[in-house]
Amino acid sequence: MPDKLNVLFLCTGNSCRSQMAEGFCRALRGDVINAYSAGIETHGLNPNAVTVMAEAGVDITSQTSQLLSELADVKLDYVVTVCSHAHETCPVFPSDAKIVHVGFDDPPRLASALPAGDDPLDCYRRVRDEIRNYIKSLPESLIDEQHSSQ
Repeated sequence: MPDKLNVLFLCTGNSCRSQMAEGFCRALRGDVINAYSAGIETHGLNPNAVTVMAEAGVDITSQTSQLLSELADVKLDYVVTVCSHAHETCPVFPSDAKIVHVGFDDPPRLASALPAGDDPLDCYRRVRDEIRNYIKSLPESLIDEQHSSQ
């Protein structure tokens, strides 16, 4: 691959899962992928996501929660939806971007269902680790997904 792939991680609010994916992608695959994240809405950067990413050695504090429309000038190769709502409401893209869905649990929702005394950050850590493992498979898994869907 001579050029870097432009990959967008799309989630509902661009506050947690898509931010983690962008951060890991920049840190682990920045040599072959230009990573972006956006949301159908913006909810701001989730402080718990910032905390658990810092624990993993990735600083996402400079990332911002942004709308998909803010990336209109970026020619995307892949759009990875990381939550079901974004996948179900994913807009049509004017470019040849391939849409790939890789759903991850919503850490805030998981944390809100915990019994008293459990550490809510453990929910964020589990999802963070799942996202990191997925990002480690890139870009090969995207290309494999594209070929298997043809």
